[in-house]
Amino acid sequence: MTDQPEPVAAWHRVAGSKDPAQLRELLADGVVFRSPAVFSPQEGRAATTLYLTAAMNVLGPTLRYLDEWYGPTSAVLEFEADLDGVAVHGVDMLRWNKSGSLTGFTVMVRPVKGLQELMMRMGGELARLTRQ
Repeated sequence: MTDQPEPVAAWHRVAGSKDPAQLRELLADGVVFRSPAVFSPQEGRAATTLYLTAAMNVLGPTLRYLDEWYGPTSAVLEFEADLDGVAVHGVDMLRWNKSGSLTGFTVMVRPVKGLQELMMRMGGELARLTRQ
């Protein structure tokens, strides 16, 4: 395996800390977040921060990265999590610019039951976060 690129290491630090404040330095202004549950891409740092914060809260307690693959300005990170007995298996696809800021964050999840459970929990968490 090649050396882990700094944007991937930075993402692991954020995910490990579960501190969304750290996203400010990692995300580019025009970052685009693509969710497995939402048709439209979510554009901008604020929207991406909201979705990633919700995901850290929902998946964070059991999130475990299994493997990683790197390109010059992109990476794929395979993960799994357990939502009270419902398995979630997926990949995070990250893209970054020359300065190391994330410009794209795409999530894909399987199986269908895991995606359905994740969608339900993410909906609740997004509602909670937007009420704060």
